[in-house]
Amino acid sequence: MAMNEAQISTVPRRVTVLGSTGSVGCSTVDLLLRDQDSFTVEALTAGSNVALLLKQALALRPAFVALADPAGRDELEAGLAGTGIQFAVGPQAVIEAAERPADWVMAAIVGAAGLSPTLAAIRRGAIVAIANKECLVCAGDLVMAETQRSGATLLPVDSEHSAIYQVFDFDRRDGIERITLTASGGPFREADLMRMRQVTPAEAVAHPNWDMGAKISVDSATMMNKGLELIEAHYLFALPESRIDVLVHPQSVIHSMVSYIDGSVLAQLGTPDMRTPIAYALGWPRRIATPAARLDLAALSRLTFEQPDPQRFPALRLARAALQSGGGAPTILNAANEVAVQHFLDRRIGFLDIADIVEETLSDIDGGRMTSLAEILELDRRSRERASNLVERCVAR
Repeated sequence: MAMNEAQISTVPRRVTVLGSTGSVGCSTVDLLLRDQDSFTVEALTAGSNVALLLKQALALRPAFVALADPAGRDELEAGLAGTGIQFAVGPQAVIEAAERPADWVMAAIVGAAGLSPTLAAIRRGAIVAIANKECLVCAGDLVMAETQRSGATLLPVDSEHSAIYQVFDFDRRDGIERITLTASGGPFREADLMRMRQVTPAEAVAHPNWDMGAKISVDSATMMNKGLELIEAHYLFALPESRIDVLVHPQSVIHSMVSYIDGSVLAQLGTPDMRTPIAYALGWPRRIATPAARLDLAALSRLTFEQPDPQRFPALRLARAALQSGGGAPTILNAANEVAVQHFLDRRIGFLDIADIVEETLSDIDGGRMTSLAEILELDRRSRERASNLVERCVAR
């Protein structure tokens, strides 16, 4: 995934934000509002949060806004009256937003719902800042093939993958030994299994370091987030699973590391603020200013590391197994996890049931080889259906 200098646009850079009302989307909007001379906004999209989408649209004045939920059409139309901003509703409208002529696209729609719009941006050769790890988890082979074909550039936005990207020597890959993804360990890093059985959704979304959406926060608490990131890293950096390590680092200061064959280890450090990796992608290949707090290592005084516990956090094992199996296994993993997490947030299943449902879904569904978006979406549907059935069985117990 080498840098493509020909794709660097001159200021102002024209940008689209897919998923502008989510956590990463809001941080991106914050940066855009701080430097409106350097950026013009082509499109903003949201799932169902009409009020926040309207607020962002009135502040940034995009050419187009899209709302995935058709039920919000009347409210959106009334809020945009007289602005001259074009709009559309429904899933196809979000894809239309991705196809519009922006130089740079933030792909921040959470879950498998972001796959089609992200592919649409990739297929027209845009610079795509990829915050939706599920795209690569569900359809990594397809996404990378389309990136190669179109000449698009993928810039990782997850803090871990951004950190690796910044210190990964793409021109001399033979010197790279392995990469290490760091993990905070989440809010239950020191909890025993008895305590974890009693975890509530409110406790699971209270991340100790990062301000994230509910689904991602639960994934961090189960460490499935790190499992998904492991699969994503495999595709972004073309490394086998055996050369990707995960290390728990509770302070979230070292965001990830690259080890070289001479014994050198290069790391990117910073305070835990998503605006830093977003800004790296937004300004790439230049760097732009952010309001993130500056790192004070003397004040921190120490940084600690530990191996993740496979008994209390089986999600990492499941993700590694899915990557080793290949084919549609990562798609199944992601779909089952999305279903299980939502039912946990709805208080229908327990915290430890999430990994159990994912593991059983992986065992029950045959992924096979995925060669098209249609096949991937069908496998995703079947996996969700099976996971939902397992949830009902769990609830009935």
